[in-house]
Amino acid sequence: MSGEGGRIGLAVAVERLGAFYGEPPPPATEDAFELILYENVAYLAPDERRLRAFRLLQSTVGTRPEAILRAPADVLEAVTSHGILKGTSSAKLRRCAEILRDSFGGDLNTVLRGPLPAAKRALQAFPGIGLPGAERILLFCADQPFLAPDSNGLRVLTRLGMVEEQASYARTYAAARAAVDGAGLSAAQLKRANRLLRMHGQQLCKDNRPQCPACPLVADCPYPNAVENGGALARRPG
Repeated sequence: MSGEGGRIGLAVAVERLGAFYGEPPPPATEDAFELILYENVAYLAPDERRLRAFRLLQSTVGTRPEAILRAPADVLEAVTSHGILKGTSSAKLRRCAEILRDSFGGDLNTVLRGPLPAAKRALQAFPGIGLPGAERILLFCADQPFLAPDSNGLRVLTRLGMVEEQASYARTYAAARAAVDGAGLSAAQLKRANRLLRMHGQQLCKDNRPQCPACPLVADCPYPNAVENGGALARRPG
């Protein structure tokens, strides 16, 4: 687990990850409401099971609010049983449908085209959508220039030294936003970066037992040296 530990920029890191993994798969959908449903459809399910649940929702129920609200409980729970707490997840899908119908007239397009602060607040009104989720929806559905990393991607950024880990997840996420502001990446580049950082955090740069020797970024990553030297990063691998 050696490496010089020099710093690289986000654009260079993403290009190396792309060369290593190939092009990342696209998101399950680029429809804003469907992304909200995707986040709620299978609680604590891995990506493969979550995607199966979402595709089942699309094919057996539909993703319009009226279709979800009239679906029988057993049909919705057949979908949400791909995760744990199927009843809770089923109720969240119905709540998402109610919010879209009652607060937004069944359409989020006006929200996505509106002022960013209002768009973020509106998206966070839905179950399961915090600020990172809202910014991720705005990235993929409205081409807004947010990196919006999930916890896997954020872990990669902190280990690379691009983002300083803060006392809370929210503050670390805010630090990541500040770092990306100076990277000069387009929305298309940020979409690719979001997916590749997530993939890397899931496959090699894991929370526990990261596979540093196999990492395409190891020569420029300070994390392995910190582990070897017993530093703070070694004590806080996440």
